[in-house]
Amino acid sequence: MKKLEFLDLMQKEGGFKDKKDAELALNGFIKAVEKALSSHASVELVGFGKFEAVLQKGKKGKVPGSDKTYTTKDKMVPKFKPGKVLKDLVAAPKNSKKKK
Repeated sequence: MKKLEFLDLMQKEGGFKDKKDAELALNGFIKAVEKALSSHASVELVGFGKFEAVLQKGKKGKVPGSDKTYTTKDKMVPKFKPGKVLKDLVAAPKNSKKKK
């Protein structure tokens, strides 16, 4: 689903009067999560999930076809862990399709 399609869905499900209000809400949410994660804070929405910044350890590897090796540095990366309610919703069977 692309952003414009998602904004239509947000407008319908969120009760926004127009798409512009839905876009303001979405952009505000995105900026708030980005700001929290950039300061290494987590954002937990009970039932939906948890956004957090976690440390990814550096790795050692070898370039295929040569004797060169490389090492990557440790870095912080964003991570999302879905909550139980979201997991159950996604795992639920789809409604049966209409019979022809």
